[in-house]
Amino acid sequence: MFFITPLDQFQIISLFSIKVFSFDFSFTNSSLISVIMITFFILLISYISSDDKSLFLIPNVWQVIIEVIYETASQLLFDNLGMKGEKYFPFVSVLFTFILLANLIGLIPYSFTVTSHLLVTFILALTVFIGVNIICYQEHKFNMLSLFIPSNTSFFLALLLVPIEFVSYMFKPISLGVRLFANMMAGHTLLKVIAGFAWSMVSAGGILFFAHVIPLIVLILLVGLELGVALIQAYVFTILTCIYLNDSINLH
Repeated sequence: MFFITPLDQFQIISLFSIKVFSFDFSFTNSSLISVIMITFFILLISYISSDDKSLFLIPNVWQVIIEVIYETASQLLFDNLGMKGEKYFPFVSVLFTFILLANLIGLIPYSFTVTSHLLVTFILALTVFIGVNIICYQEHKFNMLSLFIPSNTSFFLALLLVPIEFVSYMFKPISLGVRLFANMMAGHTLLKVIAGFAWSMVSAGGILFFAHVIPLIVLILLVGLELGVALIQAYVFTILTCIYLNDSINLH
């Protein structure tokens, strides 16, 4: 598929149109990548498992990757919540794996970056935000309102601080979603711009044909940088989720 502008790579394209009354359930390129991610993860777990559905004692390469992902999620939970975070491990590990796979698959040429869309990242962030508030209410009931009032605060100072704390608290899912979206979109746009610049130099011919090696070298370096960004952004999203969980449980 040929993209005219760098932003065309983020366009959601309908592959199979499915409309029921006024609702659109079309299967898009975004849906396709999500299905591929889920299928890949399921097949990977099946592959590294033995006949009795247990992992190999001597891990192969794929099992090492899965173990590193799970150990990272487990360490993040333990560092922020201690043993209390053990029951939240399935959610956090799946969240970390989904974002990591979405970021990495987006680096494959002519694929689609699911996390480059604000709607996807905001829904992920909003899900986390709603979940931690439900947990906070279950743990502390209406004492959770102390999140908006710092300890040892006078009444008149509370009148000023409570609105500020409330607005700051409500912006958590927005900042969480925008951070992931902005980093993924900006990086992929820059890659497309450099690649397009190199192709234009090749098409021009002459001395520019040989000079296109320079933007190609920059492009290779940027791909390595984007690989690091994909890993870091999955890590940052997960660690912020763990911090929000800690705040909801311990009322920090």
